[in-house]
Amino acid sequence: MKISIVTAAYNSAATIRDTIESVLSQDYPDIEYIVADGASKDGTVDILKSYGDRIKWISEKDGGIFYAMNKGVEMATGDAVGIIGSDDFYPNNQVISKVVKAFKESGADSVYGDLHYVNNKDVTKIERNWKSGSYNRNKFLHGWMPPHTAFFLKKKIYDTYGLYVPTMPNASDYELMLRMLYKHKVSSYHVPEVLMKMRNGGNSNDSLKKRITANKEDRNAWKINGLSPRWYTLYAKPISKLLQWVVK
Repeated sequence: MKISIVTAAYNSAATIRDTIESVLSQDYPDIEYIVADGASKDGTVDILKSYGDRIKWISEKDGGIFYAMNKGVEMATGDAVGIIGSDDFYPNNQVISKVVKAFKESGADSVYGDLHYVNNKDVTKIERNWKSGSYNRNKFLHGWMPPHTAFFLKKKIYDTYGLYVPTMPNASDYELMLRMLYKHKVSSYHVPEVLMKMRNGGNSNDSLKKRITANKEDRNAWKINGLSPRWYTLYAKPISKLLQWVVK
């Protein structure tokens, strides 16, 4: 089984080397790594060039992070695709091996795990713990979603049901997983361990305006898919994340 890993990057020179090294150090032998860069000006491209043909990359202006992700997924030739942010990293070198094992043993078309948000300066310090739990499609009605960068989806599912909606910058990941898992009932399997470390930029509660915009996009994610949430679904979604701050 071939796994494609996609990173969307823009002016990521401060962290992207950690991301690249965490991918290239995986013990699974059949990995394709793709970086879609949005014409960075800070040295990111020089870092990409330094890896030669160990990674595939493109650098050109785009419309934002989900435009870049779509470009990367379209370039992917693997059986399944995972996303890793340009300031994220895998917690160990066995993550992809475990993901492949889960795909093979479960027969599912998607696999996901748990995620740690870590301190931006001290990555050994866990600030939020996202325990996603076993899969049940109806959890979406209670505000649930898997961690996006700990989510792996077979390429044939992207080919069948489409890519990200890039005009939803705050909820395109939510919309994609809602569409795949809830609307189209794509099978999924939970790996009960941390598959991703994400640097916490400190702006998850950036502004009230941003939270309102995100909630509107969440609502639109249901609407454009012809789905009806329960009255409390979209209130439960942000509330459910509060436990990530206290359950370490």
